[in-house]
Amino acid sequence: MESAFFQAPSTYVGTVELNVQELTRSIQFYTEVIGLQVIERSDHKAVLSADGTRALLSLEQPSFIQPKGKAAAGLYHFALLLPDRISLANVFKHLSDRGIRLGAADHLVSEALYLNDPDGNGIEIYRDRPSKTWTWHDEKVAMTVDPLDSTGLLKELNGEEWHSLPAETIMGHIHLHVHDLDLARHFYCDGLGFEITSDQLNKALFLSSNGYHHHLGLNTWQGTDTPPVYDKSAGLKQYTLLFPTQAIRDRRAQRLKQLGYVTETVDEQLVTSDPSGNRIILAY
Repeated sequence: MESAFFQAPSTYVGTVELNVQELTRSIQFYTEVIGLQVIERSDHKAVLSADGTRALLSLEQPSFIQPKGKAAAGLYHFALLLPDRISLANVFKHLSDRGIRLGAADHLVSEALYLNDPDGNGIEIYRDRPSKTWTWHDEKVAMTVDPLDSTGLLKELNGEEWHSLPAETIMGHIHLHVHDLDLARHFYCDGLGFEITSDQLNKALFLSSNGYHHHLGLNTWQGTDTPPVYDKSAGLKQYTLLFPTQAIRDRRAQRLKQLGYVTETVDEQLVTSDPSGNRIILAY
């Protein structure tokens, strides 16, 4: 894991906030299955971390909530980035031993595991290959979906028992369902300053800051007529983008306004929404 992609001058994802149907059930899943730890807790909300300090995930149970919609804009998955391959091997064995249904893939730039939480929210847990091994052509990075070498991965194990995610685990990226890629490109690239690192057959975009393979994924795999995010259902409530400085954040917020998008201050936080209704806290 290369920290340069998750500090200035990069813009990257901080905390992901989810609405859940049953907070106690979700806390149990994210602590016992995923391996995060609770650092804040109230009757209706919990904040989770890997190192005991840095908030990666927030879970909230609203007073009224419906199940996650099957065909709407919102979260495809959030992605927890591990520091090394042996950490991924430990997670893989732990989840397999618990009988968790997993997807897995080798993306050339990374190796990844996929699963869902009790509300159907997608989770990726991955490790990056060193960036010097990534292949770039015309400012686009080579990524694919190849089978994961699970046998080779398990050979990394050294007999240690799994207890939790490593303290160095961070939020690597977020991948969203949107209803229009051109509008999403306009918002995230022209507005917020991200660069396209991969464009897959006009169905998905991968966006980066400072040469990472992607800090953001966007897709229309559920169709181009999907309804916007519904804030009364389980799923993504909002997520935070961390800019290098306040000045850069403010310039990007001003650029959004120039392009016709709304930004507002809510509870002392600068907030906006993308064209599909995915809500974003603009921070630094």
